[in-house]
Amino acid sequence: MFQQPGYIENVSLRLSEVLADIGVNERITLKRRRAMLLVESMYACSYQIIDANNFSYVFGSQSEGTTTPGLKSDTDQLMCINNCNVIQDWADWEPGVLNLLMIQDETVSPGYCLLQRLRDDAPLPCNHVPDKYHCRDRTGRVLKKNIIMTDSLAVVFGGGERHGPAYAEQGRPGTADSDTVLALTCKSWPLQARQRLDWQGVGEWPSNVMKRYCSNTGCFVVGVGSKGSQNEEFEWRISTSLAERCLMFNLNITQIRCYVLMKMILKTFIKPHFEDNISSFMCKTVLFHCIANTSDIWRENNLLVCLSICLFVLYNSILNENCSHFLIPRNNLMRGHISLEYKPYILEILLYIINSEGRVLLEIECDGLCARLWLKLSYLLSFKTNDIVSGQLLHLTARCVDQFLLEYTIIFIRNSGYAEAIQQLLKAIFKLVITSTQCQGLDKTASSLMARWYCTTLGSVLASLNIQQHNAISAEALTWVSLGLNTDVASGKLKLASMFYCIGDTQRAEIVLRDIERSYDLNIVEPICLCNCVINDQAFRREFNAICDNHNEEVIKYTTANCVKFLPCEINCVPHELRHEMFRSTQEDLAFRGLIFVDGWMDLAVVDSLPYLYFLQYKTYSSLGRQEDKQRALSNVVRTINQEPNLGHRETAMNLLGQCMEKED
Repeated sequence: MFQQPGYIENVSLRLSEVLADIGVNERITLKRRRAMLLVESMYACSYQIIDANNFSYVFGSQSEGTTTPGLKSDTDQLMCINNCNVIQDWADWEPGVLNLLMIQDETVSPGYCLLQRLRDDAPLPCNHVPDKYHCRDRTGRVLKKNIIMTDSLAVVFGGGERHGPAYAEQGRPGTADSDTVLALTCKSWPLQARQRLDWQGVGEWPSNVMKRYCSNTGCFVVGVGSKGSQNEEFEWRISTSLAERCLMFNLNITQIRCYVLMKMILKTFIKPHFEDNISSFMCKTVLFHCIANTSDIWRENNLLVCLSICLFVLYNSILNENCSHFLIPRNNLMRGHISLEYKPYILEILLYIINSEGRVLLEIECDGLCARLWLKLSYLLSFKTNDIVSGQLLHLTARCVDQFLLEYTIIFIRNSGYAEAIQQLLKAIFKLVITSTQCQGLDKTASSLMARWYCTTLGSVLASLNIQQHNAISAEALTWVSLGLNTDVASGKLKLASMFYCIGDTQRAEIVLRDIERSYDLNIVEPICLCNCVINDQAFRREFNAICDNHNEEVIKYTTANCVKFLPCEINCVPHELRHEMFRSTQEDLAFRGLIFVDGWMDLAVVDSLPYLYFLQYKTYSSLGRQEDKQRALSNVVRTINQEPNLGHRETAMNLLGQCMEKED
């Protein structure tokens, strides 16, 4: 079939168009990368606020922009613990810190190392075993056991499902599955990868600029040994994830589409039967080798040939059970992974796919690829999903802001008094302002997004203190609240309206509420809540997706509405009907609480923005004696509870409604 004139070009172009329609195009790829890098910046800001010497990276398909909605890729998070100095050269030893020497000799599996404990007062080996996570080997070296990392993860996450060295979080509604790995950082490029810096591929890829960047990224060591190794308990896997991300960021769109197609083939034909034999990382490595050893073939009208070459190299790798890590060539990724029982069947499937000359793509249902390709080959239009992907990315960004606000500050001060809460919030704001002033790019964006939320919370805490002392609100409190009014459509303004209502200033409360209702477009605005993850897996509003497709995180303030969170020290800014939420747990309930990061919100009063807007309107119009408006607000509360699918706190809304109904007798 390849011999038919124009066949390759025609199918390749139609296939490229189909992939572009489902979000595998330059624009959506860049939006994906921006969203994930912004999440990294928010992690950095959050760690800085709580004085944690850590850093988190988001690796894998989500940050590379090499996924689709149908692939349902995990989010891979690598948390770096920077409390020790991992070195490869004795000259890098530092006094007064925990120094660990990477040992990479013939006794260690390729791609792995041992970590030898050194003294902190002199560049000499440590002679004593400090704790259960260290052990002396046969040569007398004190080595660090890799189990310390998984034990640390168990403490942080409270157990959970283990995937090798990772903690796996799966099945949370509205949230992508995630794998979190703890790692130590080494500032220098691994010795085992240095020969790759001197090697030049046929297509002059990687370029000298890319290799220079990679050599400056250093590496990570992850707490897992090579399967079957005699040192499995002490080996640490060397990770070059930052360098690999650099390589991925320098692929052209045809290379990215080729990788996505390989993952679709893997998901459709191999993983359902042979789950753990072939990984997407092996496919990525095969792609790297193919790009480095070819030139001038990676074009849209040649996509089918590019895919066939990659599949043929993958076939040979499985046949020989050898897929060398692109940056650490001696590390065979397939060692111990290809089952002798399944190997013939996997090879048979790959051979069938290769010989099909592209026809097999019409069997892939992931993202409706088969149907879309039929439509394209029949010269009919295909439905585009770029706006859906854009909506998912902006929703993710807004959820991450909410997550960091909840997890890294609010839950740590949820039981604090006024003085401590004010001090901690000021500290967070000042750190974020400094970051925003001194940094550029996404770090500046992340700190600006987060700082406004803290300003509103600080203003509300000050107002609560003012109300307790004087039944009034100071100009200072109003100033702080005003700095965060436009973080989203409603939550900041609802705190302001709630403050006015609680001091009896119903006129000003009504003005603020009217402004919120005018801004809250029910056809656009999406609720945001990360408290208890009960949000249904509903499609986002079409107009929300359309706006997101043309903008980035700057439209959060027009398109999202976070749930409203009140700390106990904001209690005087909360109507009495909602205050009971702060005392929902008995001592028996507390005994069954989960992690602080999961259940910490239960000590707060939390309510979705839209039902709280209508509830406050009901209360305000009741005070003002506007009966018709009061009944309209009550009807809106009922309608929201019945019709809004994405409420995170439906029970709270029903509680408020019940108390309104009591008022109505």
